[in-house]
Amino acid sequence: MSSPQKTHITPAPSRRHFMGRSIAAASAAASTLAIPRFVRASTIGLGGAVAPSDRITVGGIGIGRRGTYDLGCFLEQSDVQFIAVADIKQTQRTAVKERVNAHHNNTDCDTYRDFRELLAREDIDSVLIATGPNWHATAACTAARAGKDIYCEKPCTKNIAQSLQLAETMRRSGVVFQAGTQRRNLPHFEFACMLARTGRLGTLRTVHAQPAGMKTKMSGWLPEQDLPPIEEVDWNMYLGPAAYRPYNKAWLDGFNFEKGGGLTGGGVLEWGSHCVDLCQWAAGADTTAAAVYHAPKDKRIVAEYPSGVKLVIRDDGWLPLGSCPVRFEGDDGWIETGDSGKFVLSSPELLAGREVAEIGGYPATFHVRDFLDCVKTRSQPRANAEAACYAHITCHAANVAAFLGRDVQLDTNTYDFIDDPEANRLRGEAFREPWQI
Repeated sequence: MSSPQKTHITPAPSRRHFMGRSIAAASAAASTLAIPRFVRASTIGLGGAVAPSDRITVGGIGIGRRGTYDLGCFLEQSDVQFIAVADIKQTQRTAVKERVNAHHNNTDCDTYRDFRELLAREDIDSVLIATGPNWHATAACTAARAGKDIYCEKPCTKNIAQSLQLAETMRRSGVVFQAGTQRRNLPHFEFACMLARTGRLGTLRTVHAQPAGMKTKMSGWLPEQDLPPIEEVDWNMYLGPAAYRPYNKAWLDGFNFEKGGGLTGGGVLEWGSHCVDLCQWAAGADTTAAAVYHAPKDKRIVAEYPSGVKLVIRDDGWLPLGSCPVRFEGDDGWIETGDSGKFVLSSPELLAGREVAEIGGYPATFHVRDFLDCVKTRSQPRANAEAACYAHITCHAANVAAFLGRDVQLDTNTYDFIDDPEANRLRGEAFREPWQI
C-alpha cells in the first residue's frame, strides 16, 4: 500500500460553531417577544456551570480497566458531559452508567452493546475509545466517518498498513484525533524533547527508548469454553476484525492478542508506543519513521532515521528515573528522564534557569485537556493521527526485525519493506467482515 500524500489537515467545522449560531439566532428572535422568560442560572452558564453551547458531549467505547481511569480524567473536566457507553460486557456497561450518573447527578447515561448505535447519535461530539488493542483503529476509523472527534488508547494500530489507513482516514474526515500517549503532555518529557528539537543538545545523534521487553510472537489460541449469553458478553463483537477463535474467558481478563497484527506486539509496541513516540518527537520525525532496522543484538534493536539520527531500543543501562525512560544525545550534551518526573542533564547550563514541574507517574489529565481544547479550537493535538501513525510504524517495523531475527529496511515513501516479501507479509493482515477500514 502506498503512503498517503502528506498534506495539511483541513479541520472540519465545529459542531459547536453551528450550535452557537443557532442559539444566537433563536435568542435574537425570542428577544422581540415582550414575554418574560425565567431560566435557571446553570442553564446559561452562570453560578460556575458551563453553558450547554460550551459543553462537549462524550460517549465511551470499551471502558474497561484503562478506560475507567480515562473516564475519570474526562469527568474531572467541567465542560464534559458524558452521556453514553458501549461495551461488549454487561458488567462494564452497568458500572460506567452508575458512575457517570452519580457524577452528573442524573440518569442520562445510555448503554449499548454495539458501538455503532452510539456513533449514530447526533448529540455525541466525541468518543473515548479504550477497547482492547484489536479494536482501536477499526473503531476510530468508524467513529471518524460518523464525524466524531476521538481520544483513542494505544497501541492505536495492529500493523504498518493499518497505521497508514488510520492517518489517512483522520486526514480525510477532518476530525480531531488524540492518541493516548499522554507523556507528550507532561512537563519533564516535553522539556527533554524541546532540548533535542531546538538544537540545545547540539546536533542530535542518538535517541534511546525502553520498551517493556522485546519479545514478539504470533497470536495465541486457548481452549474453548461455554459461551455466555450475548447480553452478558458479546463474543462476536469482542473479536470484531480479528480472526475467529472460540470463546475463552481468559481473553476477556487480559490475555490480549493481536497487538501487532499477526504478531503480538510485545513490549516494543505496548510501551514503545509511548517511549518510541517520544523519541520520534525529539528527533523531529513526526512525519516519518525509521528506515533501517538491525536484528536484535545484546538486548538492543538499533534503527536509523533518514536524517541519520539513530534510535536505540534497549532494556537495560538506564538511570533510576522511573518507568518508560528516554535519553537524547547530541554533540553538545544529553538528557535522560522517566516517569518519576525527574531528569538528569549532562550540564546544568542546559536548564538555563528554567523551572520544570516535577510530576511523578504518568497522569493523563493534561493530555485529555489538550484533546478537549483542540475539539473546541479545531486544531491538532500533540498526539495527533499523523504523529501516532509514524511512531507506530517504527514500532511495528522493529517488531518485524525482532520476529524475523534479521535486518529489514523500509521505503519511507511507500512504507513497504524493500525487496523483502517475507517482511511484507507481516506488514498487514486480512480482517473479518464487515470490519474493513
